[in-house]
Amino acid sequence: MSFADVNGQRLFFQDSGGIGTPIIFSHGFLMDHEMFTPQVAALSDEFRCITWDERGFGETPATEPFTYWDSADDALALLTHLGIDAAFFVGMSQGGFLSMRAALRAPERVLGLGLIDTQGGVEADDVRPLLETMNAEWIANGPSAAILDAVAATIMSPGYDHSSWTAKWAARPKGEALFPFRTLMDRDDIWDRVPEITASAIIFHGEEDVAITMDKAERLASLLPHCEGLIRIPGAGHASNLSHPDEVNGPLRSFLRSHT
Repeated sequence: MSFADVNGQRLFFQDSGGIGTPIIFSHGFLMDHEMFTPQVAALSDEFRCITWDERGFGETPATEPFTYWDSADDALALLTHLGIDAAFFVGMSQGGFLSMRAALRAPERVLGLGLIDTQGGVEADDVRPLLETMNAEWIANGPSAAILDAVAATIMSPGYDHSSWTAKWAARPKGEALFPFRTLMDRDDIWDRVPEITASAIIFHGEEDVAITMDKAERLASLLPHCEGLIRIPGAGHASNLSHPDEVNGPLRSFLRSHT
């Protein structure tokens, strides 16, 4: 296993190596580096693929409060650790949150953005009480079967076999997501800063995504000055790259090639 002691953190990562242009893949909330297995398998013949566990997930601990700006700094520091000056940033959901912040923080280090089921805003007021209640129950007693089913229905696509992921969630220490959950819920709104992003971008969004609805993807596409397309994925939910890899991998490869 590979770890990088950077930015005051101990980050777990995997690096396919090679001489191809690098891509850093950043996962969504409750996920880990393995959610990009289909993308690494498809792209590592041509690109150097780096996946990592963000704070509080997989093999990377979260020991104190943090923001998605801190997570962006983690990703940039990991690239520096690997001797990489600039890379493509591909992120799903919260991975998109941090990837866009990296593009704002250090535009010269972001070759392009692949944004999957993400947005620039905050959680809607009408869902916040439910999320807070579910999280409090998870931390106090661990995830019940009902909570696991609800989370899977929110993150995974209809019909996708998510049993390996729900097993991971059930095995997690029940308080492990305390800091990451607060980061998710208390994040800042960057809609007004999205037009400042200079990197070229491509957006992928599941048409059945209930966590971040399609109107958010449309808004993101309209605000990004160099957005080269919004790929709508029929039948896909929030983690569209997992359930519909072919619909993501082909257009993503074309986008990466065009900016290499």
